[in-house]
Amino acid sequence: MEPHGRDEVKGPVLHIAVVGFHHKKGCQVEFSYPPLMPDEGHDSNLLPEEWKYLPFLALPDGAHNYQEDTVYFHLPPLSGDMKCVYGVSCYRQIEAKALKVRQADVTRETVQKSVCVLSRVPLYGLLQAKLQLITHAYFEEKDFSQISILKELYDHMNGSLRGSALDGSQVYLGLSPRDLILQFRHKVLILFKLILLEKKVLFYVSPVNRLVGALMTVLSLFPGMIEHGLVDSSHYRPKSSVSEDLSLVESVSGAEEFVSVSVTDIIANTTLEGVETAQPAAESLSSGNSAEGDNHLLKPPSRTSPDSSESDWETLDPSVLEENGSKEAAEGKETESELPDAFDSKPGTPITVQPQAAGGQGAVVQGLVSGLEEDQYGLPLPIFTKGYLCLPYMALQQHHLLSDVTVRGFVAGATNILFRQQRHLSDAVVDVEEAGVHIQDPELRKILSLTTADLRFADYLVKHVTENRDDVFLDGTGWEGGDEWIRAQFTLYLHSLLSSALQQDNERLLADYGAPFVTAWKITHNYRVWYSNKHPAMAAITPGHPFQGQYSVADVKLRLSHSVQNSERGKKIGNAMITTSRSMVQTGKVVGQSVGGALTSAKSAMSSWFSTLAQPAAVTPPGCPEPATEVKP
Repeated sequence: MEPHGRDEVKGPVLHIAVVGFHHKKGCQVEFSYPPLMPDEGHDSNLLPEEWKYLPFLALPDGAHNYQEDTVYFHLPPLSGDMKCVYGVSCYRQIEAKALKVRQADVTRETVQKSVCVLSRVPLYGLLQAKLQLITHAYFEEKDFSQISILKELYDHMNGSLRGSALDGSQVYLGLSPRDLILQFRHKVLILFKLILLEKKVLFYVSPVNRLVGALMTVLSLFPGMIEHGLVDSSHYRPKSSVSEDLSLVESVSGAEEFVSVSVTDIIANTTLEGVETAQPAAESLSSGNSAEGDNHLLKPPSRTSPDSSESDWETLDPSVLEENGSKEAAEGKETESELPDAFDSKPGTPITVQPQAAGGQGAVVQGLVSGLEEDQYGLPLPIFTKGYLCLPYMALQQHHLLSDVTVRGFVAGATNILFRQQRHLSDAVVDVEEAGVHIQDPELRKILSLTTADLRFADYLVKHVTENRDDVFLDGTGWEGGDEWIRAQFTLYLHSLLSSALQQDNERLLADYGAPFVTAWKITHNYRVWYSNKHPAMAAITPGHPFQGQYSVADVKLRLSHSVQNSERGKKIGNAMITTSRSMVQTGKVVGQSVGGALTSAKSAMSSWFSTLAQPAAVTPPGCPEPATEVKP
């Protein structure tokens, strides 16, 4: 699209849009600058097919229950744009009678609108901070036809953000791991492992700002994930074309049953003309001119049903998983015949050699296999690629993505109760309000059960976060227990896990992470792509769990506490103990009052009786002689 070429020069912000609720048409785009459709005006309601869910994402379900709210969301790329589009929306509502200029289509008592920024950089908190101020000023005008302030916002954001680096101070603005650990405690590590396994994880809470804040904070624990790991996280298709996708997949699987190519690549090639990512895969399918010597790298999928595991989505050797453009794909073709099978060779044997950055280990380079901007450790891991979605907020109209065969997994957020009720479509439901992680599959619960070393790590985080919280001036500002410190601990945890996986005879080292977990993780897409390349900086990482060591009595107490707080039986026992303790206290109070009252009455009676005995009798009892009368001489 032509506007994208001009936006590339101006800055990272693609569009400023206003989404409103119409009493007859529902949610719709009322204004966009520059226009979302190049041939339409600023006030056009038309949308690109790939962005048909934009109004429902910017104006979320249940928004009328709140005066204001904030939404983070992701949109799929348009034709010619290869990366995810990051959206931030600020919602507000105002009483219709307060408007200075009331248009004819305003028929309700309140007017609901969202001001939305579509950006090519994931600066959620920074965009939110700027957008909230403008949204407030826009509503204070009480005349929504005054759109000059929105055009000024577009120019200001592109001017201030032009050339800005994606460093932590900007990317992590508003994302607090401290608050996350205070709420979820050791369960944060369970969430971390869930995403490493590329499971279907659904976050649930209302309002949306709490939802997207918790979800994106979890992702911020993965080094480099928000900065460079989400560029392929929104490659999905609207519902209207799902049937076409299914027929396409069936025809391809019937003709090339021994070639396992990501379904998202096939779909992207059929819909996004000019997309270089899908060309190598499409050419290999259409022409059939694949190298005969590479046939030993291809394995048929074990199952073809939509319910197949995520391992079936990538049964192809990682060396042919290039998705980073025609240049890297051409380089891969030149070296493809010389590369050994990663899973048949010894660990540590590189498939492709990643070039070292001139700026040192902190710099990032284009990954030859993952296609992401990576550091010298191979991070971020390519989790959100090849059909694994990240949708911070999912509208009800996107519900079909939960069961779409082109989606092998997701980390998504929802506020509608319908998402939570259909638990069979998710592997785990994270209730942010209750800080609960609900997993129905007992096998997955076993895989995610924390080891003793994991519990030590989680307890170490919790203790440092909860210490010295009474000082409101220093809370969260120090290094130990602060947000950056917490992210550094998870970076160390992931580095150690990756380093342990590279060692020979590493069963003892990996046992501290959980043997079932490591076995499941090694068949995921992100591990296989990471393992297929050489990462020089990993040689400096000490293998082994950061909290490995001999068991102690403290570990037994920690394990018992963890079991009581998390297992269903432990919860029942804990609730029973609390109930019994409360009943005993109440009964003791009642009994104590009764016994105390009886003792008080008895004491009062005894005191009265003794005082009566001590006093002289006023009347002589019958049968007793009269006292002698003194006779005077």
